[in-house]
Amino acid sequence: MSKLAFIYPGQGAQTAGMGADFYEKSASARALYDAASEALSLDLKELCFVPNEKLDLTEYTQAAMVTTCLAITRVLKERGIEPDMTAGLSLGEYCAIAAAGGMEELDAIRLVRKRGILMQNTVPAGEGAMCAVIAMAAEDIERIISDIEDVSVANYNCPGQIVITGKTKAVEEAEQRLKEGGAKRTVMLNVSGPFHSKMLVSAGEQLAEEMEHLVFSPLRVPYVTNVTAETVNDIEKTKGLLAEQVSAPVRWQQSMEHMIAEGVDTFVEIGPGKTLDGFLRKIDKDKRVLHASVWEDVDKIVEALL
Repeated sequence: MSKLAFIYPGQGAQTAGMGADFYEKSASARALYDAASEALSLDLKELCFVPNEKLDLTEYTQAAMVTTCLAITRVLKERGIEPDMTAGLSLGEYCAIAAAGGMEELDAIRLVRKRGILMQNTVPAGEGAMCAVIAMAAEDIERIISDIEDVSVANYNCPGQIVITGKTKAVEEAEQRLKEGGAKRTVMLNVSGPFHSKMLVSAGEQLAEEMEHLVFSPLRVPYVTNVTAETVNDIEKTKGLLAEQVSAPVRWQQSMEHMIAEGVDTFVEIGPGKTLDGFLRKIDKDKRVLHASVWEDVDKIVEALL
């Protein structure tokens, strides 16, 4: 039986102008942006719609991305498009949980605002780094960096694209070893911290304290967590997984393989860009991927699926 999944990108996909057409043309999308702006005491219209430097700062990016993705999700659901499963890459997991019914939209937006601040402030600028490793098998990367302290895998994105993370000097040493070991290319990433590394364990612990004040709801559909790449049906597990996710590797390739094994053959990538489509084509090029990033996409999706 055919299944449909909503999937959500992470930090780095943001772009000035994202969501502006949804704000203009959808009352429910507009209401979410306005409510989120009030809840955060932050002008999300200016942050998302007008070119500015703040959009690329972690403490602002996360709330902007989640608000935009959930506003688009509202419009898709109003048009009758409902997922059988959801998943999101890193930050996108919060959208996946909200879309699956496990968290109120505004709670998700408030939580990622706090997450962004914690992630940005936990490690001083310059002390951590991340590096993408291209065209090298994950097991070879793991072997080569295994004896380097303070470096680990951050993202298993797809075959041929792995990201490492950790203390700056350790990542630089690992980069050199990986080049010598046969990596086709390495790219130091322009990020503000060593995301998904052990250096952020304390940020996850503080985030867990924030979540103690939130009410989670039973899931209407399952989502797949980055931490284990397995289906979550029990919302009681979510707080612990989100706290762990801050410092644990993102198992995106394994998450997509799990969803495919569960029968998902059509994916709707919700939010700016086509990053997840690119990953999925390297994981399983035969699966269908639709995109919801601008208003015109919604009609195309409805036509394709209903």
